[in-house]
Amino acid sequence: MRKKIFSKDVMEVYRRLFERFGPQGWWPCERAGARGGGRLEIIIGAILTQNTAWNNVEKAIANLRGSGVVSSVRALGAIGSKELSRLIRPSGYYNVKAGRLKNFICFLKRKYGSSLDRLSRLKTDMLRDELLSINGIGPETCDSILLYAFKRPVFVVDAYTRRIFSRHGSFSKDASYDDMQRFFMRAIPASSKLYNEYHALIVRLGKEFCRTNPDCDGCPLWR
Repeated sequence: MRKKIFSKDVMEVYRRLFERFGPQGWWPCERAGARGGGRLEIIIGAILTQNTAWNNVEKAIANLRGSGVVSSVRALGAIGSKELSRLIRPSGYYNVKAGRLKNFICFLKRKYGSSLDRLSRLKTDMLRDELLSINGIGPETCDSILLYAFKRPVFVVDAYTRRIFSRHGSFSKDASYDDMQRFFMRAIPASSKLYNEYHALIVRLGKEFCRTNPDCDGCPLWR
């Protein structure tokens, strides 16, 4: 009979996923940033990907690129809310997300003179507090920005993480975001590169095997 791996051996999970899937070269926003607007585009992507699939976000970002909106913080701030909503329509909840993007830009202008470089000089704890103070940016979006835009060693917890690790007994399905994040950050060396890869591998496992109706045959987390 097959057995699950030891549920609390977090690095063993990583090793098994990496052995099966290999390096992912991910997160999607990081790839987008490499092609286009860099750090700002990653932040935009982190906000737009809330409650939608990444391929929808790619369409929205393509629209923003075509309008030159991702070229600078000032360009994003100058565009009207209605036009911004139209451009990001493919990402869903476009009026809400346009408001969240504007909230971020207003925060950055008011407190940091529209400078991402100035914002980036904050220590990680302070930077996280500042991002969480923005209406519409919750823990997952905040930590995605920290990890992918600012290269901080902060583990991102998403729905796939909760599903996979609660099924394997690492924590309950009702565990808080902070409790789940602490679970990983206590068990994994602090490395933005490692956290990036681990998150990508979790998403890959969630999409291919640990779906809502799991397909356990061939799953790398079974012996």
